[in-house]
This record gives sequence, structure tokens and C-alpha cells, in this order.
Amino acid sequence: MKSTFNVLFYLKRNAIRKDGKMPIVARITVDGIIAQFNTKLEIQSINWSVKMSKVIGHPSDSKQHNAQLEQIKASIHGIYHELQRKDNYVTAEKVKNEFLGISEHHETLLDLFKKHNEDVLKLVGISKSTTTYQKYERTRRHLEKFLLLKYQLKDISLKEIKPIFIWDFEIYLMTTGKCQTNTTAKFMQYFKRIILLARNNGLIAIDPFANYKIHLTKVDRGYLTQENVEKILKKEFAIKRLELVRDIFIFSCFTGLAYVDVRNLDEKNIRNSFDGNLWIMTKRQKTNVNSNILLLDVPKLILEKYKGVSSNGKLLPILSNQKMNAYLKEIGVLCEVDKELTFHLARHTFATTITLAKGVPIETVSKMLGHTNIRTTQIYARITDSKISNDMQALAGKL
Repeated sequence: MKSTFNVLFYLKRNAIRKDGKMPIVARITVDGIIAQFNTKLEIQSINWSVKMSKVIGHPSDSKQHNAQLEQIKASIHGIYHELQRKDNYVTAEKVKNEFLGISEHHETLLDLFKKHNEDVLKLVGISKSTTTYQKYERTRRHLEKFLLLKYQLKDISLKEIKPIFIWDFEIYLMTTGKCQTNTTAKFMQYFKRIILLARNNGLIAIDPFANYKIHLTKVDRGYLTQENVEKILKKEFAIKRLELVRDIFIFSCFTGLAYVDVRNLDEKNIRNSFDGNLWIMTKRQKTNVNSNILLLDVPKLILEKYKGVSSNGKLLPILSNQKMNAYLKEIGVLCEVDKELTFHLARHTFATTITLAKGVPIETVSKMLGHTNIRTTQIYARITDSKISNDMQALAGKL
């Protein structure tokens, strides 16, 4: 990032001494912003050339003074270029302070990002999830690669982040980073949170994201139909790992629990409630919101099947999310399901096929999913054609 730079000397005529001498002041200008300091050199005004910005008059005096001014100028130029090479963020004030030996520290982007992520890691299992930490870390690594590629820098001062930097990073994510639109938007959201953190802590004065809009494209994540669910449920697998993954996936289809909440289930989450039935009573790790779900027959049988199998006291011997999704793709092919199976698809299936399509009100579905508003639930729950047909037939009967 290029900047304009200049060093000029002048007499401070309003600070005349008793002997008639005036101080010579050094003025540093970077991008039109000025910083100045007293050079500790003093001369009579008659011995100063405004045009040449140097001392004139008696050769011995002028030669000595001008040599000192040239040394100061050369030192300032050296400091300016060194600062540009080191962190690419240079101000007139910073050059002046460096020359005078006054330290000035600028918080940098990746350094702040690293400190923030270390704090998030400490909160994993308390108020943050491992997934959240991983998303922040992936964003930081993308920024690290972007800085090296675009600016040949290992880090950058927060004060140097301008709107063009943000636009360039977005383009990098979608081209070099090969990220889809929504993935890019998510990374930009995490980046923006770090900038907001810097703004709130007084590290920067202006928010470079002020005129930048993050746009998420609506994506229909889909759901499994009743026929799809039955195909997967009834399929016999010769490989035990596929059978296990199928069972846990179906468990989620009939409970609506996300992967991390299924993984965390233990005995204390299964309770007899006011109606005499067994319920799953838990809190969503992502939002810490209560999620209470009546334990239907299918998930109840799955819990009985794997009772005592898990070695860590959990109800189900669940694999890593990555392995679950990898094996679900195999299951989708074997079951001839025309959808790409992911574990999160089970949650959408619970909302749409298992509950809403069977007449469960969306308010009830929202409560079981652990949502705080209906709008979030509407992303998961669709009004299917069969639901419309059943509702209209019921209306036709009444009419």
C-alpha cells in the first residue's frame, strides 16, 4: 500500500529565544498527515533559507548545522522505509516516535485473531462448541494465506484494514479459496466479528465493514420423505459400522437432535415426565436452549439396542461427525436414496416428514428443536404436498 512521504525543516518564528535565535523544526508528512518535532538546533532567522530549507551564512556554522539536518533527514527516511518493510502501516506520528525513541504499538489483525481464538478454545464445552472454534480458526488461516499472497505480509495492522482489503479478501475466498457463496459469507461474518472486537476495544476508530453487506443465499437443504426413511430403516447391512451409523442417523430423524446433542446424551437426559412417558430432556449445546422431546418407539428401540455399548457413559457409541457423514454417503447409495445424506439432514427430516407433515403444529416443532423463534424453524420445516392435501381434504369434509 503506497503512501506519500516528505521531510521538511522550517524555523518556528513564534518561539524566538532571548538571544534572537529560533528553533529548527522537522516536519514529517505521510499521506497528508503531519507530525513534527524540535531538532534542538537554533539559529538567527537571517541565517535560514526558506527556499532551500537549510542554514546559510557563515560557512563553519552553516556546514555543521546542515550536516546535522541531513543526518536527521536520512535517519527519518531510513525509519520510514523500515516501517514500510516491517508492517506496511506507516504514519507520520509513528515515524516521529520511532526517531525520538518513543515506542508505539499497533495491534495487528492475526495477532488479535489468535488471542480471540485462544479465548474461544478455553470456553469450548462451557459456552462455545468445538465447531465454533474450528470455524474461527479456518477464517484466521484463510486471512493468513491471503495476506501472504496479496501483500507478501505475515500480518497487518488493524488500522490499515480498509474497505478494499475486505473486498479483496472476499474475492480471494471465492477464487483462490474455492469457497461457495454462503461459505464465503460465513467466513466474512467471522472476520467481521474480529473487526467489531477491535472497534469495541478502541483499537480502531472506523469500522471498515460499515458499507459492506454480507449476503447469504437461501438454500433448500432438503429432507427425506417417508419412503426414504423407511428404505434406510429397513435396509439390512452386512457391515456393522454402516448399521451403527444408520441407527444413529434414524435416531436423529425421530428426535430432531443435532450431531453434538446426540453425542452428549447420557442417562440423566432420559426422564419420566408428567404424562408418564419417557422424554429426552436436554439443552442444545449450540444455543443452551432447552429441548424436550417425547421418546418415540423407534428411537427408544435404538437406545435399548446400544445400551451399555458406549465406554464413556454416553447412550450411543457415536463416531466423529466427519466419519458419520462419510458413511452416510455410502448408505445413501446402498439404499438408492436420491439425496446426499448428511447427519444434519436428519434434523430437517424430523421437522418436515416426522412431525409437521403428520399434523404437529409448527410451534410444537420449534420447541422440540430448541429454537427461540418460529422463523428459524421455518428454515427446517416445509409444508409438503401431502400435508396440503390432507389439510384440504379435511376442509372438504367439513364443507
